[in-house]
Amino acid sequence: MYLIRGRKNISLFRARNPGVSSIATIGNFDGLHLGHQEILKKMEKEALENNWSKMVIFTEPHAKEFFAEVLEKDSLKPPRISPWSEKFLKLSELGVDYAFFLKFNSQLRLMTPEIFMNQILLQLGIKKLVIGDDFRFGANREGDFELLKEWGINNNIAVDNTETFLIDGLRVSSSRIREALSNNNFKEAERLLGRPYSYTGKVVYGQQLGVKLGIPTANLWLPKNKLPFAGVYIVKVTLEGKDYGGIANMGIRPTVGGNHPVLEVHLLNFSENIYSKRLKVEFCKKVRDEKKFDGLESLKEQIIKDISTAKAYFG
Repeated sequence: MYLIRGRKNISLFRARNPGVSSIATIGNFDGLHLGHQEILKKMEKEALENNWSKMVIFTEPHAKEFFAEVLEKDSLKPPRISPWSEKFLKLSELGVDYAFFLKFNSQLRLMTPEIFMNQILLQLGIKKLVIGDDFRFGANREGDFELLKEWGINNNIAVDNTETFLIDGLRVSSSRIREALSNNNFKEAERLLGRPYSYTGKVVYGQQLGVKLGIPTANLWLPKNKLPFAGVYIVKVTLEGKDYGGIANMGIRPTVGGNHPVLEVHLLNFSENIYSKRLKVEFCKKVRDEKKFDGLESLKEQIIKDISTAKAYFG
């Protein structure tokens, strides 16, 4: 999949891919759930019929994350289902040909709908645009489906709206999945995602606390925004194609004075150096809430109990 990084690279994309015609969609696509996948399936059908490529346009960060940064209020940031890098890999797996990454910043926030349509969308070689009928864009959210449709008629670009994808009579949405995850309902999240919920990240250096306790852990890099849940979990970890059982703590680690979310994973029966490697962590079951212990010895005793719980789970 070809990644177009921002508006300044549109001309380079067109130069390297002359004559490309695409069917495109716009959205945040957090989690790439079954509703998103349904849109991509319909795009696939039309792409084959018309010899078009498939393009997904998404902004980073989410608009709500941007405004939380401006206000310096992390508490207003919506939790993420997955980081944008994982979204990119999943889009590629789903057969998308081009992903257009548009940074959400002050310039984009103040951009008029007309500039967005004529200086961005029109330059991408789009033949058909598929969006939700509640889609809003441009300064003060002045652009909408009707404006896009009229613009499309004038520029020979078809603009169509997507049908709502329902499960149990309710719309499948990223917010519904976040709610399931915040309630530790991983089975419900799996049903809406079409796959078990997991988080993939690179192992980075931490405080080396696990080494000091004699219980090595892998710290996974987290984006600035938080995941939708916290606590201690039984997990299945995939490393270089192999699966391992594990126990993970998602939280701020209050016993050692932490104040930023960290995802810390201990792999069962494993002791290799895996810094800079990527781990896929699938959350299976919550064991307990995170808590502050009296000291490191008390914390170590509890971690040993948690590991025993995980070993029993995996049999």
